[in-house]
Amino acid sequence: MSLHKILIVEDDEIIAQTEKSALEQWNYQVECVEDFKNILDKVKEYKPDLILLDIGLPFYNGFYWCRQIRTFTKNPIVFVSSADDNMNIVMAMEMGGDDFISKPFDLDVLTAKINAIIRRNFSYKEEKSDTIIVKDVVLNKSDGTIQTADDKCELTKNEFKIMQLLMENAGSIVSRDDIMMKLWEGDDFIDDNTLTVNITRIRKKLKTMGIDDYIITKKGIGYIIEK
Repeated sequence: MSLHKILIVEDDEIIAQTEKSALEQWNYQVECVEDFKNILDKVKEYKPDLILLDIGLPFYNGFYWCRQIRTFTKNPIVFVSSADDNMNIVMAMEMGGDDFISKPFDLDVLTAKINAIIRRNFSYKEEKSDTIIVKDVVLNKSDGTIQTADDKCELTKNEFKIMQLLMENAGSIVSRDDIMMKLWEGDDFIDDNTLTVNITRIRKKLKTMGIDDYIITKKGIGYIIEK
């Protein structure tokens, strides 16, 4: 399973499928936009790690969409276009683009550039062992805090242990028993009620940071942070 997702915003279906096939050979997860009126909805739903964006698109051009996408994500945007005069390249970078690939392109060059951008933007995050990042929430192991792009909050020792266990197992249900076993590694005795209180406190702290429904209760089983 690939670590990274790529979204192709290209209205020429042959080019889009060519890019898709080439990138899937590198084990990327790749999807192509089909509804060019609602590109933002697709980006928000798919949450790509990198976007390949044409300039000449139906309804609105790539510059417009790049500016809109940049309001909620910093992930790389690579323009792929035949409109490769200096003015368009400069405009692409000014709107928030990370690179520009001219059409017609060589598939080896395209994949090499994308591999380099992915490595540059994500490898250091994956290697950085003192943080865990799930759905734009960062758990800092070094100082026992959680943070978003705009806020930061202190956690108690037990709150930190709970968040670490849930975030390390994001996408899977963690049973109440497993969480209590993790907490019993310390000196404190934690019963079922204490666990509930700790979960409630974490949720309140997340809410003050503008994060709702981050920890989901699975009744009679445990908790999950969905990916």
